[in-house]
Amino acid sequence: MQNDAPKHRPQHQNRHLTRFTRVIDHIDANLSDPLDGEILADIAAYSRFHFHRQFAALFGLGVGRYVQLARFHRAAQQLAFRPQKSVLTIALECGFESPEAFSKAFKKWHGQSPSDFRQTPNWDKARALYQPLIDARHITARKGMTMPHVEIIDFPQTRVATLRHHGDPAFVGDSIRRFIAWRKRHALPPHKYATYNIVHSNPNETPPDAFMFDLCVATRITINQNPEGIFEQTIPSLRCARVRHTGPDHTLNDTILPVFAHWMPQTGENAGDYPIIFHRLSLFPDVVAPQATTDIYIPLA
Repeated sequence: MQNDAPKHRPQHQNRHLTRFTRVIDHIDANLSDPLDGEILADIAAYSRFHFHRQFAALFGLGVGRYVQLARFHRAAQQLAFRPQKSVLTIALECGFESPEAFSKAFKKWHGQSPSDFRQTPNWDKARALYQPLIDARHITARKGMTMPHVEIIDFPQTRVATLRHHGDPAFVGDSIRRFIAWRKRHALPPHKYATYNIVHSNPNETPPDAFMFDLCVATRITINQNPEGIFEQTIPSLRCARVRHTGPDHTLNDTILPVFAHWMPQTGENAGDYPIIFHRLSLFPDVVAPQATTDIYIPLA
């Protein structure tokens, strides 16, 4: 009997993870609602007496802390990148009944008031604070990682205005803020003008000072001198493998890697001599993290 037990553990672990992944998805999609432990236990179809222990065992943090991190992560993103949203609206979407209670709790977590964070975000502190949230979501992403649907398409030649982030990816948020401000001044809203990223390097494999990432918007306006350093470039027409990613940015590689590891060897296709392109269809925090959608274009030889 003892020799047989290890054979069954992976199956049991997968079953638990499937049930608790439903809980993660429910939390992320309903951050403004009450998230009672008993309701979450029912979603997992798990004993209410032991639900909290099993959640912590699977994800490395308690469900209450996960809920707090998920709420404040979205609030921080809205404060940093959506200046048109009031603190009251952000507080309500974070499950707080008043901006005062939200501000007090936010400052306790971040060491900055919401208004201070909106002005000058402390990205280092935020990265450390939200790492357990990202780690937990990686666990659910790996569980669901499958071969994505791949299409071969022709990416059209596209002229884009670009802000290039060159340096530590931890501070790409500052570049995003400058790019958003420039787009607003030139009336280039995302629902009318497509948003792209050109991924020159993988942050997991590149020294921080060598990381390079382009923020782009499709436009034909004349680019004059500007303090943000915006320049124009043309993405050439490319034959690409296209896959759709749905979920937060930190799980993008879980969609990309199977294309290189499985699809290319199976089809005989090879990667071309141009960086990966992201076409942003919907973005967190405008939508909840599990619903953020990106079309990934991998150039082919």
